[in-house]
Amino acid sequence: MTDSALEDLPVAVIGSGPVGLAAAAQLVVRGIRPLILEAGPTPTAAVADWGHIGLFSPWKYDIDEAARRLLAPTGWQEPDGEHLPTGAELIRDYLKPLAETAELRDAILTDSRVVAVSRVGKDRTGTAQRESTPFLILTQNSAGTMADFQARAVIDASGTWESPNPLGQAGLAAPGEVEARRSGFVTSPLPDVVGRDREQFAGRRTLVVGGGHSAANTLLALAELGEETPDTRIVWVLRRADPASVYGGEGQDGLPARGALGARLRHLVESGAIDVHASTTITGFATDGDGTVAAEIDGEPVTLHADRVVPATGFRPDLGFLREIRTDLDPVVEAPQKLGPLIDPEYHSCGTVPPHGARVLRHPEPNFYIVGMKSYGRAPTFLMYTGYEQVRSVVAAIAGDQEAADRVELVLPETGVCSADGGTSCDAPTDAPEKTAECCGTAEPVALGIPTGDEHGRSGESAAD
Repeated sequence: MTDSALEDLPVAVIGSGPVGLAAAAQLVVRGIRPLILEAGPTPTAAVADWGHIGLFSPWKYDIDEAARRLLAPTGWQEPDGEHLPTGAELIRDYLKPLAETAELRDAILTDSRVVAVSRVGKDRTGTAQRESTPFLILTQNSAGTMADFQARAVIDASGTWESPNPLGQAGLAAPGEVEARRSGFVTSPLPDVVGRDREQFAGRRTLVVGGGHSAANTLLALAELGEETPDTRIVWVLRRADPASVYGGEGQDGLPARGALGARLRHLVESGAIDVHASTTITGFATDGDGTVAAEIDGEPVTLHADRVVPATGFRPDLGFLREIRTDLDPVVEAPQKLGPLIDPEYHSCGTVPPHGARVLRHPEPNFYIVGMKSYGRAPTFLMYTGYEQVRSVVAAIAGDQEAADRVELVLPETGVCSADGGTSCDAPTDAPEKTAECCGTAEPVALGIPTGDEHGRSGESAAD
């Protein structure tokens, strides 16, 4: 195919979440036609699943600059930059208007799950003229109908929401776990405990498994439900020996809403409202539906009882549909090779990495990039605002503007809080391409947290109580 014919093809963006739509907006402002493939029935379908959850960061960190340029002529009213939105507000006040702009609305194909990405006439072993051969993207809708599309470049912003980590040990599903998920005994991540899913939890015993923000979100929501429904019981199961590391910076956190989450969780644990099982490994689920979970605590077998189990063990990237693409992934966290050492949670848990773009994210496959949450592989601390910088750089590289692609245009505020691990979390492997300790003075600009007070329009106990 000639260069001009290739450039007439769109750039495919997989996923219509915040980073996917930002990528599409960046393409539009550079005069490049986007093709946005969304697996869900509506744009931003994954965000809708956690619409009840609040962001720790205010609006001023939640809006991409190219998206703002598309929205400005429509009469869109930009939200108050200091307000902390929920996921539902993020959709209503930003993502939905963006998806409905004249430039994007006809470019978004919903109910179009990408099942394979390759090159026209070539699998991953074909090298000759690969760069000048269009990408071939195969999709499937909910009825099973297949469709294929060609593109000049592919930006994979599909996220990790539909690929939760298993609950068993060693990164594997525990015996009976698959059946437990199918039956609903194991719920979806981040259920709407006090809203849509209330009846599943009110007056019941719930096990929350995990030691990160997702676990904290659900524990706080269950505690709120328990104040209204006293028979509600909460059990927190985590692999680590001490839950204190989940509390984070509390009052010292540069993002007050995030600090409030940790402080309130500590209070609930210390008051006995949450029953904690630390140093615990899930080893199996009963297949007869009797609500028992097999586990080991410090190596001793125990049986835990529950009406529901909430998985809060994080996510991992779905790499299956990229089998015919030449990727270069870090062998540990499954992020792009140059990014992996910067975000490996074994060495770094500050929640930030230096701003990075196309050069860090590129793969051996020309004009193919993984961005957003999926670019962090199995690392748990992706930053949405950093994702906006990723796609600005990536789109510049696709457009042939390498100077803009290499330029850093992201400046984050300082917080001074890394984690509660005694200061070792920023140690990095000696062969890391950047010194991760240098990033510890920057804030995590976007993370998710259960609304904990008036900042999200919900009254209740303050974090200091």
